Amino acid sequence: MSAKTTPSGSPRSAAAVNEQIRALWTRAGGSLSDRERAEYELLVVEWAAAAAARGKVIEAA
Repeated sequence: MSAKTTPSGSPRSAAAVNEQIRALWTRAGGSLSDRERAEYELLVVEWAAAAAARGKVIEAA
């Protein structure tokens, strides 16, 4: 899985995670494999946590 991790206590911004989600979809050509789907799900959870931490919701990819 290519999802990047950050050291504990320094989460990535929602924008950074959203950029990775967009890149995943671009690489996959719009159709995710099982591995890519698992990566996508982890990224969406990370994105939601980052957006909630900022106290505002923005649209995901």
